[in-house]
Amino acid sequence: MWFDRQDGRALYLDRRRETVTEILPGRNQDVVINPDILACFTDLPFPDNTFALVVMDPPHVQREEMLGNITKRYGCLNGDWREMLRKGFAECFRVLRPEGTLIFKWSSVQFPLKDILPLALPHKPLFGHQSGKRANTHWCAFLKPNAPHNRAAAKSPGTQNRRNPPLRFMRLFAGGFVSHKWIESRKS
Repeated sequence: MWFDRQDGRALYLDRRRETVTEILPGRNQDVVINPDILACFTDLPFPDNTFALVVMDPPHVQREEMLGNITKRYGCLNGDWREMLRKGFAECFRVLRPEGTLIFKWSSVQFPLKDILPLALPHKPLFGHQSGKRANTHWCAFLKPNAPHNRAAAKSPGTQNRRNPPLRFMRLFAGGFVSHKWIESRKS
């Protein structure tokens, strides 16, 4: 996921710091899990409204123990994992600034995305994208509101608050194909 793990604009948080050995055909491979901050995503050690962007990539597989390569590398869901994910969403939105973005990654190999998104309520994703060999990986973008917005008022220029206009997005099209770019559009 990272282009540069050492980029100073990002903090990597995980609840474990360890080296795990993946058993691969014909060889073994060590995977180093070395977060910047050791903490659980259900209890983030940051004040409210700290970040403009949060990426949430929780474990996707339910197991009691981390035995296989996937669970050793990425962790696993166990216990009351639905409540754990609900608390994780709540914490991510707590530390997001108003109008901040939460990118949520989910692999629906075991549990479909439609069963996971209600755990983020009252927040709903703005848009998303499926990827992966079997299109099982979902990327969802959530936008934390600054305040409740009236959709009709946002469309009428005369009713907008000039000091804090509603945040809107515009989808760009290129030659009839959707380019995966979204821009923030504000009227001043």
